[in-house]
Amino acid sequence: MYLAISLVDFLLMVLNWVIVAQVVLSWLVAFNVVNRHSGFVSSVLTALDTVTEPLYRPLRRILPDFGGLDFAPLVVLLVVFFLRSRVVPYLYVATATPVAI
Repeated sequence: MYLAISLVDFLLMVLNWVIVAQVVLSWLVAFNVVNRHSGFVSSVLTALDTVTEPLYRPLRRILPDFGGLDFAPLVVLLVVFFLRSRVVPYLYVATATPVAI
């Protein structure tokens, strides 16, 4: 059971870094620091968008329109933070078996 919980925790950590990378790269493209026409940048952005878009889509329907600001990544990061800080440690404690003496 520890392996499954550790795997979930690891996947949440990876998701956290993927979202941060996607946000930073989208800012770099928006401010013309990197060129979207570059093959590498385009493929990285496409891959990151493919991973994160299914998480953002339901939130974008619920959240009000803030013009050019997108708060869906922030909401997903808050949910991931909550899961990693509150739920995963609880699962570790809940699955601990008492040691018989």
